[in-house]
Amino acid sequence: MQKDKTVLVTGASSGIGYELAREFARNGHDLVLVAPSETELNTIAEDFIRDHNIDVTVVAADLRESEAPDEVFDQLEASGIEVDILVNNAGFGARGKFHEITLEKDIGMIRLNIEAVVRLTKLFLPPMLERGHGRILNVASIAGFEPGPMLAVYHASKAFVLSLTEALATELEDTGVTATALCPGPTDTDFFPKAGMVETNAFQKANVMAPQEVATLAYPALMRAERVFVPGAMNKAMVFARRISPIGAQAKMNEKMYQETDPEDQKRVPGEIAQKAEAESDERR
Repeated sequence: MQKDKTVLVTGASSGIGYELAREFARNGHDLVLVAPSETELNTIAEDFIRDHNIDVTVVAADLRESEAPDEVFDQLEASGIEVDILVNNAGFGARGKFHEITLEKDIGMIRLNIEAVVRLTKLFLPPMLERGHGRILNVASIAGFEPGPMLAVYHASKAFVLSLTEALATELEDTGVTATALCPGPTDTDFFPKAGMVETNAFQKANVMAPQEVATLAYPALMRAERVFVPGAMNKAMVFARRISPIGAQAKMNEKMYQETDPEDQKRVPGEIAQKAEAESDERR
């Protein structure tokens, strides 16, 4: 049996998760797609099966619910599907001062960004270790390297994912199983509209990557078993610079990034960078 054959991707219906799933499909991997909407997942599955001649399993689940990871695992186990690569991608953010964001929203963020990652990894890692091979890709963020006023809980959640993954990478040495933290910077996905951040400097003025580019760069990094992968030269430079600057300065820099851009300078619209990348990709093909 081919190693690394079947890949489970959470948050697979849009953004980086969708593009990662498509990149795996292009490389011949069978897929398990997890997201809340079964209708959206079925449409994506049909496209992948048609375009790439792979097997695709759809599991509709809201991973903010504590029992959802177990339900996903049990469904796959009952179907005899072994997951060789686990991609913990699902997550969201919310812009605002900590005391202004509802507790319900922050707890939902913690459950999806942190708890679901821990639960799914606890479930799928032991079978990988028993088989002696497997890969885990946890989608963190460059936000995990520093505090983020106005996105305090989101930054903290990604710091957890980053730290957890780096620790796992060491624990898993010589087991045949690897752990990689993917740390993208600002990316043109529905993260910005859902987080209320389209009008901010982070979207309007920062170097925003297309999710297709993130996925294309992330795939070989995972297969090389890199512990931490930051896609994009600008993002790498930002991480390096901020790791050697005072924490207070980092926090102030992020606070400024999350402020609203002057209305006359708000020219970007969500999806335009991703659409341009898709059009350029179609032309190359």
